[in-house]
This record gives sequence, C-alpha cells and structure tokens, in this order.
Amino acid sequence: MLLQRLRNPSPRRIAVLKVLVFMVALLPLGHLLYGVFVSPDMLGANPAEFITRATGDWALRFLLLTLSLTPLRRLTGWNWVLRLRRMVGLFAFFYAILHFSSYVSFDHVFDIGAIARDIVKRPFITVGFLCLSLLLPLAVTSTHAMVRRMGGRRWLQLHRLVYVIAPLGVLHYWWMVKRDLTQPVIYALLLALLLGIRLVWLSSRSRTSS
Repeated sequence: MLLQRLRNPSPRRIAVLKVLVFMVALLPLGHLLYGVFVSPDMLGANPAEFITRATGDWALRFLLLTLSLTPLRRLTGWNWVLRLRRMVGLFAFFYAILHFSSYVSFDHVFDIGAIARDIVKRPFITVGFLCLSLLLPLAVTSTHAMVRRMGGRRWLQLHRLVYVIAPLGVLHYWWMVKRDLTQPVIYALLLALLLGIRLVWLSSRSRTSS
C-alpha cells in the first residue's frame, strides 16, 4: 500500500509535498539569517566568508539534487518527482544569486571595477561567474509559458546546459578550496556518478533504437 502511494500519490499529496520541499529549501537561508540577527557567534570568526561559502555550497547541492531527480524517477518509477525539478533548480539559482551577492558586497563592496578584474584574473571566479551566467537563462525560461513559447525541443536543448553548469560548479568549488579537498571530491564523485548513469542510459537507448 505504501509503495503504491509513493508510486501514484494524489494531486493533493503532491501539492503538500511541494510546500514541504519549498519550506525545507529555505532552511539554509533561515539558518544564516538566524546567525546574522540572533547568534552571530555561529557564523565563526569571519561571518562574511561563512555566508559566501554556505550559499555557494547550497547552490551546488541543489544543482546536484536537480540532476539526481531523473535517475531517481527511473530507478523507482516515481514519476511525480519530476514535478519538483523546476523548484529545486530555481533554488539552485536562488542560492547562486545569494552567493554572488555575498561576494560582490562583502569582498568588493560593490566595486564594479574590482569585480571585473577579479573575474578576468582569478580562474575560479571566472568559472563561478560563467556558471551564474549560464544558470540565468535556465531560470528565466523555467515557466510553462516559456516552454510553450520556445517549443519543447528548443527548451530541452537549452536546459541541457545543466550538464555543463554542474561540472563547472564543481570545478569552481575545487579551485576555490585551498586546503581540505574532502567536500570538492565528494561533489565531484556524486557528479561523476550522476553523469555516468545518464551516459549508460543514453548508450543503451541508442543501441535499442539502432
């Protein structure tokens, strides 16, 4: 009975689940706001760096979670999980914007010239800015209206950019970390697994169709 409900949940349950996912996705932001306004000590000796790192981490986590929903659907038969993909992807963009805003405000105090020089001279900043730039059109075209306006095929081709953005995001994080590479390695392995699963499926599909 439980497996059947998970496979075919009612529209009401899906709506409730979307609300829950939305609330859970805001918890990292709530945690940071609590640290800023209630308990600054939890942000460590350098709160600005803590906020910038935390928002970047969550942007990458939501991006990888977005990539994991299709494998999850294929492995479990839970087609409804794809209804969460747009929300999860938008939260990846949301935290990426917060990450960039933190960098702009805390690191350079809105000095456009210094930001531009940083983007050009520091490779990990260049890659991070490229990630955000590529995420922007995906966020703008995430609505059903844009799918209809662009056409399903063109929309799908554009949103395959996520398979470029995710490796660039991991690379940005890898180059940014100077000492302990544990987390970047974990993200890289998760990404390799997700992309490997997709390649296997594409290969098997091409063999079946040929």
